[in-house]
Amino acid sequence: MQLHIGIDDTDSPQGGCTTYIGALLVERLQALGVEFVDFLNLLRLNPNVPWKTRGNGAVCLRIEVDEEDERNARRMVVDAVETLAEFDCGNTNPGIVFMRGEVPEPVMDFSDRVVQSVVTLEEARELIDEVEASAVGYKNMRGIIGALAAIGGLQRGDHTFELLTYRTPENWGKPRQLDESSVREMDARLGGSTFNNVDSESGRVLIAPHGPDPILYGIRGEDPGAVYTASTIIMPLEPVERWVIFRSNQGTDAHLRHRSKISDLAPFNPAIVTGEVVESPRTIQGGHVIFVLGDGTALTDCAAYEPTGGFRDTVRLLRPGDSVTVYGGVRAQETGCNRTLNVEKLEVTGLAADIRLVNPSCPICGSGMESMGTGKGFRCRRCGHRDGSMEKEEVEMERVLEMGLYIPPPKAQRHLTKPLSRYGREKGTDLQITRPEDIKWNSHQCQ
Repeated sequence: MQLHIGIDDTDSPQGGCTTYIGALLVERLQALGVEFVDFLNLLRLNPNVPWKTRGNGAVCLRIEVDEEDERNARRMVVDAVETLAEFDCGNTNPGIVFMRGEVPEPVMDFSDRVVQSVVTLEEARELIDEVEASAVGYKNMRGIIGALAAIGGLQRGDHTFELLTYRTPENWGKPRQLDESSVREMDARLGGSTFNNVDSESGRVLIAPHGPDPILYGIRGEDPGAVYTASTIIMPLEPVERWVIFRSNQGTDAHLRHRSKISDLAPFNPAIVTGEVVESPRTIQGGHVIFVLGDGTALTDCAAYEPTGGFRDTVRLLRPGDSVTVYGGVRAQETGCNRTLNVEKLEVTGLAADIRLVNPSCPICGSGMESMGTGKGFRCRRCGHRDGSMEKEEVEMERVLEMGLYIPPPKAQRHLTKPLSRYGREKGTDLQITRPEDIKWNSHQCQ
């Protein structure tokens, strides 16, 4: 019998990790004699919801299990969550969903909506009853939403893989020990089949997180063989307790699927909006760059925040009249303020003429002239020629900005953001998935 096990919302800013619980369950369920029918699935959910903890990722384990072992398998999952979830955190509300058999279409559709919009717990509970699944929820039970979405997230289209390594418990919370030169060597050798290993702008190594969670490093790539080979090049300088390969929607833009009118933008939803730049970009306190976009239905502020680095320099080159498509997430609207769309990507599709009014040149010596006051004309700085009838002249400035797609550097990209290196590498629905047994996909106490 096929059993799908979804888990979500077990971590907190102070520690814990839902993927780590999944990794432990691989070992425990294998000892029970179950067969995995897919790699562990890691589904990144809508990154804009305000109640997420860290990466907003849910995990699904898909197994074949005998009926007499199913009860023990379910008990193992519940025990693992109750032992390892961060229940002391007020924003951690774990959820587990169990589903037998084939995943029905409504659950797949629900998964897409959880990634691309905001859904309610009531919707999840009604669907669980409808498809005769079962759920275990804790505290306010919000984790049930992501757990059900993880089951429906079969990633039938584009997907990627990530190999995650985990630290031994005595090192949790301590600075990570990793040979960064080995990461750069790996990136140089496998940069075509892995992605976002090193930040192209700062040179910073990106595969190791900075929080108190159990992850040592993670490698994302196009196939399980690539991420496994990459892990053999990297040199950790501390013990690795275990590692697991996940199949994931990371790096696929799975959240950016819906084109919206500005008037229809809703808080916390991902959106794609096409319009015209209404006002020139301005830099505000903190180094954030804001421009106003309009599409005939409404206006919205578009924000490129300081962490996006040099991407802001591209945004600063926009001019009123430019045609652009903005990809991003909608912030909660503050009273009296425009909507704000946090820019994840920017596609420039049309450039307006950049017309500036400049002081005229002197007709006598050709030097620049200066104003003698409003409506009083101009005088030459060099020869002193005066002309009370002269006015500013229109000059078309050369545009440095080129049409095309612009994405912030890897250090500022979200888990779901598709990097430039993946364009043209998208997978189709007819791809044959490598089964877990084709690769040594989980190892305990490796060094």
